[in-house]
Amino acid sequence: MKKDHLLWVDDEIDLLKPHVLFLQSKGYEVSTVTNGQDALDLCRETTFDLIFLDENMPGLSGLETLSLIKEICPTVPVIMITKSEEEDIMDMAIGSKIADYLIKPVNPNQILLSLKKNLHKKEILTEVANTGYQQNFGKIGMQINDSFTFSDWMEVYKRLVYWELELEASESNMTEMLSMQKTEANSAFTKFIKKNYLDWIANPEERPVMSPDIFKKKIFPLLDAGEKVFFIVLDNFRYDQWRVLSNELADSFNFEEELYYSILPTATQYSRNAIFSGLMPNKIAEMFPDLWVDEDEEEGKNLNEAPLIQTHIERYRRKHTFSYHKINDSAGVEKLVNSMDRLKNNDLNVVVLNFIDMLSHARTESKMVRELASTEAAYRSITLSWFRHSSVKDLFRALAATDYKIIITTDHGTIRVDNPVKVVGDRNTNTNLRYKLGKSLGYNAKQVFEIKDPKKAQLPSPNVSTSYIFAGGRDFFAYPNNYNYYVSYYTNTFQHGGISMEEMIIPLIGMQSKKR
Repeated sequence: MKKDHLLWVDDEIDLLKPHVLFLQSKGYEVSTVTNGQDALDLCRETTFDLIFLDENMPGLSGLETLSLIKEICPTVPVIMITKSEEEDIMDMAIGSKIADYLIKPVNPNQILLSLKKNLHKKEILTEVANTGYQQNFGKIGMQINDSFTFSDWMEVYKRLVYWELELEASESNMTEMLSMQKTEANSAFTKFIKKNYLDWIANPEERPVMSPDIFKKKIFPLLDAGEKVFFIVLDNFRYDQWRVLSNELADSFNFEEELYYSILPTATQYSRNAIFSGLMPNKIAEMFPDLWVDEDEEEGKNLNEAPLIQTHIERYRRKHTFSYHKINDSAGVEKLVNSMDRLKNNDLNVVVLNFIDMLSHARTESKMVRELASTEAAYRSITLSWFRHSSVKDLFRALAATDYKIIITTDHGTIRVDNPVKVVGDRNTNTNLRYKLGKSLGYNAKQVFEIKDPKKAQLPSPNVSTSYIFAGGRDFFAYPNNYNYYVSYYTNTFQHGGISMEEMIIPLIGMQSKKR
């Protein structure tokens, strides 16, 4: 195995002989020079894994040498060692992208720690993450088996996401094992939902917070307390994506993190309309038929969100003023940011951001996006990259300068599917891959969650004999005709509408600027 090769640059290198011998005893190869020019010459001839650089040397100073080293070998980590504790020297060194900064006299353990941090961090992180997950594997399995309440399943999902992100960050080789455990968890979660979902709908006081409860339980209490509220709905936004994006917002905001359950189907037409109206879908269709669009109608399914919010506020005899904004591009965000002064006159501002949903659909339809987001980790990474470079970040910067109470949530999540389940339907059957409704569906009842009486789930029934079926876990519905093409096209795409932790257990985040 190749030894790590270190270069130590110090005009008093003879005094550091014990440190050099210590490093050699630890298995490192160490070259030494006494000045910056010799260091530069050696860097042109030899590839080093890390460089120790004295800041105060005759001739070329440490900072001058550092700048020239970065031109020759920009990726090699440089650890600055100095007697000086002056802040401006530290700032200049850090600005020159040093890897670490040590104050003389240094001891061997300091040096070793800095080497581990800069040369062996990835291996250490991987080992620690692997060991931690191995130790928790059995505990998570027991937790899955012992989950009997909606709160239990929230904790299972949070724990799985935690380890998913930990293993991803450490580039662990145990992600496949976690994926299998997650599949096992979703299978058990699907059984849990089959057993309990209709009872939740029949007994709202005993269920978790669900889509129709958001305004009543989270928005209205803030308005009653005299707060100005900015309510942001990121369409198709999962908890793991929130965990990644939260790091980008942590410097500016304090968080109150919760999870809640989307109703079924976990599709925008149902779940988001339920959020804005405070009603289950069949009640919307009954009370406001002009605002509900059936599956078989060609009209857009989410064109009436502002009127639904208005009916919600009026039904509770509230006088709150509100604005509604549906944003599909950067120009829309910029327009919203530019109108912030005017929006302050409203009690409530509602914003729907469709970017993540657009990414999910693009991944299915575009071969290029499919390649870029080929895994769960890549999908999260693209979400993060979008946020960092989009004007949405400007919106949050603007909000950080206000006193708003901010609520961020979503209507549903999404799951990567890979297991086709055959279903037969007539030409009027809806096209969603995770749920179907119709009057003559053919399927294996053991493979789906079937609701033959939509009223029990408070879902609309376009026909007397309409029934709903939902796919669980990573299943998706495929028609027998042209089956192979259909399966190959949709396998490993991200879909929503059915039953999984990713789709149903979704983030509900309270935020407030740290400047408040």
